[in-house]
Amino acid sequence: MSAGADGADRKADLPAVPTLNVANLLTLSRLVLVPLFVLALFAGDGTDPWWRYVATAIFAVAALTDRVDGWVARKYSLITNFGKIADPIADKALIGAALVGLSVLGELPWWVTIVIAVRELGVTLLRFWVIRHGVIPASRGGKAKTLAQVVAIGLFLLPLPAAVDPVLWVLLGVALVLTVVTGLEYTIRAIRLRAAGRAATGG
Repeated sequence: MSAGADGADRKADLPAVPTLNVANLLTLSRLVLVPLFVLALFAGDGTDPWWRYVATAIFAVAALTDRVDGWVARKYSLITNFGKIADPIADKALIGAALVGLSVLGELPWWVTIVIAVRELGVTLLRFWVIRHGVIPASRGGKAKTLAQVVAIGLFLLPLPAAVDPVLWVLLGVALVLTVVTGLEYTIRAIRLRAAGRAATGG
């Protein structure tokens, strides 16, 4: 028996990673926190400082689970196809809820929300478009984009003085650039993955 065959046998003997694991539960908890965040954001007409701090805290905890679930999945070999799909969807739900909420409150231009929403929805559709041929995991650029969005949105959520507005807009500008650039990156990756999959199957 060759070394390659022996390695393949050992790999086949490994137990399958259960879909219901700690990493995926953390991802699902992020989805559960989204409606709680929305309720806190709009409490007190969306202008009560105390409720804005509560909304920001919920947003921060939910965003933190994004860092933790990925770390847990990699460290304990709990990576699943479900997690690869559910994790970015949970991110988009949280970011989308925050952007729409801030736009409804008149604190963020709708065009910003629309640009980010179109990109996020487009990438999600791309993932389902190529799911027969493989899963597109989050790239480093995609993770940097998410971090930039979280930081910028988190600061917009806080009841900060108007003097810091220029800083907020610079951070949001960085997030927007990363949003568009990584959207193009994922589009190219999806097209290549689909083409490779179709070539492999002769379809």
